[in-house]
Amino acid sequence: MRIKFISIAVLVLAAILVLAALLFLARDSIRAAMYDVTGEDNLLVQVRGTFDYATNLLRPLPVTADDQVQRDPNLSPFGINTFLEQEVETAKRDRSLQMIADAGFKWIRQQFPWYDLEISGKGNFQDCRNGPCIDAWAKYDNIVELADKYHVQILARLEAPPRWAQSVSGSFAPPTNFDDYGDYVAAVATRYKGRVTHFQIWNEPNNYPEWGEQPVDPEAFTQLLCTAYHRIKAIDPNARVIAPALTPTISLEPGPGAGIGLNDFIYLQRMYDAGAGQCFDILSAQGYGLFSGPTDHRLRPRNVNFARPLYIRDLMVKNGDAAKQLWISEMNWNAVPDSVADKRFGQVSLETQAQYLPMAYDRIQREWPWVGVAFTWFFKRASDAEQDQSFYYFRLVEPDFTPLPVYDAMKAYAGK
Repeated sequence: MRIKFISIAVLVLAAILVLAALLFLARDSIRAAMYDVTGEDNLLVQVRGTFDYATNLLRPLPVTADDQVQRDPNLSPFGINTFLEQEVETAKRDRSLQMIADAGFKWIRQQFPWYDLEISGKGNFQDCRNGPCIDAWAKYDNIVELADKYHVQILARLEAPPRWAQSVSGSFAPPTNFDDYGDYVAAVATRYKGRVTHFQIWNEPNNYPEWGEQPVDPEAFTQLLCTAYHRIKAIDPNARVIAPALTPTISLEPGPGAGIGLNDFIYLQRMYDAGAGQCFDILSAQGYGLFSGPTDHRLRPRNVNFARPLYIRDLMVKNGDAAKQLWISEMNWNAVPDSVADKRFGQVSLETQAQYLPMAYDRIQREWPWVGVAFTWFFKRASDAEQDQSFYYFRLVEPDFTPLPVYDAMKAYAGK
């Protein structure tokens, strides 16, 4: 009996050793497989993440209705956010658009701030803030002309009221009179009719700083969205109105002191309940990976990762918008250095950032046929004055136009 027991023990030990040897030999393939579902590089985190991924099956998965959207083969998926209005010199705007086009980006998401156009009072499009008055439109005319020159399309962000129009003080406080906003939107749409054909209304209205440091209000925002939609369509029925991306957040409170705003899923559903589905042609979402890579397939409503847009798409399908596209307003990974204390956007090396961004575009093209354009966050800032802030390190190019590895990687990927 003892000999039989020893024989079994030897066989079990041998089996364990064989299994360990096989796992050792296949370690690279196993690590790669875990990375493909978790977007994690660290082994222990990969193991935990793989367990998390397996739990996807324990909860309802998003319904994305992939067959309900036809991807337009003529629509380039490559877009990038710009701050061209901050460049004082026209030569720098020109060089920016040239480098953007050279890297294969066919779209820019560019703000046309209300406060920078209708500055001192309703109907006054003169800029008298720095000496003799000048035409406030001139800078934006130049941006549109340069986009035409380099065959880059514009998604115009329409937001940021001037102080005279605001209901409360704050850079992004909503206007007291929504019709004043409608007039500003109509002025932009009229001036650039046929040249700017895509307009995004506001940005992250579920984030209370972008609603004037006051409790957010999905129903009021829906009224603002519909006001803009109808004014734009009256001027150009072929123009496309894009509903704004919402801040990815798990907060359940609509105001200060409880996170950064109201949960994006709750906010969006309340928008739909208020009739927003009739007031946009395209919905948008944010595509930040934050603390994991672009291959992260873990799906949890309380997890903010690159897969989160799947839940936004699920809400579109549930509310009868399966035939509409979703665009990604902002996406990238943060190459913040150790010297900056704020790591709330995650932290990757410059080399990893250069690896991740093309991979994100590749995943979108392979897995998400309902996504149209995805806009990288961002090209460059006008100066290096914000080096102490973590968001500065999403940039692809330094203020002096020195390209970073991520710029070269995207040029190799998209600029073919």
